[in-house]
Amino acid sequence: MKKSFLILTIHVLACSAPAQDATIRSPSPGYTRDVVAVETVVSGIEHPWGVAILPDGRFVVTERPGRVRIVSATGQLSAPLRGVPAVAARGQGGMLDVALDPGFATNRTIYLSYAEPGEGGTAGTAVARAQLTDTELVDVRVIYRQQPKVNSGNHFGSRIVFRNDGTMFVTQGDRFSQRDAAQDLNSLIGKIVRINTDGTVPRDNPFVGRSDARPEIWSYGHRNVQAAALHPETGDLWTVEHGAAGGDELNRPEAGKNYGWPVITYGRDYSGRSIGEGTHKEGMEQPVYYWDPVIAPSGMTFYTGNAFPAWKGSALVGGLASNALVRLTLENGRVTKEERYLGELGARIRDVQQGPDGSLYVLTDASGGRLLRLTPAK
Repeated sequence: MKKSFLILTIHVLACSAPAQDATIRSPSPGYTRDVVAVETVVSGIEHPWGVAILPDGRFVVTERPGRVRIVSATGQLSAPLRGVPAVAARGQGGMLDVALDPGFATNRTIYLSYAEPGEGGTAGTAVARAQLTDTELVDVRVIYRQQPKVNSGNHFGSRIVFRNDGTMFVTQGDRFSQRDAAQDLNSLIGKIVRINTDGTVPRDNPFVGRSDARPEIWSYGHRNVQAAALHPETGDLWTVEHGAAGGDELNRPEAGKNYGWPVITYGRDYSGRSIGEGTHKEGMEQPVYYWDPVIAPSGMTFYTGNAFPAWKGSALVGGLASNALVRLTLENGRVTKEERYLGELGARIRDVQQGPDGSLYVLTDASGGRLLRLTPAK
């Protein structure tokens, strides 16, 4: 498909918040003063969810209805790859994230997270690994299954993030109808898990050896984590999870810690009723930052390139309800400024990845979704 170009001059008030120990609420900024060039790499992708950039400059893109495609560097969209696992494509479920193995250049291995169908209409988050060819996935093997599977079409998560030691984090959700399970260590619902690439459990996971907890669990008390990335300097996992009506959270999940849902939250129920016991409770972690109103976060990366020098070190988060690419300036592990971009597109930003030249690639979530390339306007 022929590429198209659009120059957006985005006028926004940049909002700053002082660094401090307390949790900081987003000041809900408008659009910031900047100029970004937006190029459509390819359009006509049905509800794209995740994108991974191949070493040869091509892209692997997932479509929520259950397809995986390859996009050429010149914007040609492949036919759906064969051999893709079956998905429960209803509600928020379907094919979700895609990630390349750290050794992809030699082993051609990719990982997919998705809503896996179960008996009686149930479903649960799962992760499969496979070898990628130009036309199909081969040697497909499921390495992780969320248990229990439940009859719900919402809150599957899910992002895949590789730790520097080669293990992987898989973020998940509370499945909407099972939010109390986020506090149950015998359930994998509402948890971030850490596994090896073959699906086995790392021996140093925080709950290994306990009879009252699943050994896969890294952290718990999460509502629906659809944005996650590893900090390039510290190696820490950072996540952004959906709140209810208010209460989207930026967290830095640590081993064995409880992030509170649904006992504590800065959000409220969609009915307007309060949730849980308030915003604080002993033994439960506070978010680094939260949004009210929400941005509806999906997709995240830390910017390390040179194309946008002022953005280096920032966390970039996709916003669905906010129709924005959200940039967070971090200092000493705290958010000191938030800026928002791409609002004039009126598009739900589903995923964001950094290209090797420092340009950015974002997916827009729509029945005719797009893969966009962002560069500074000249």
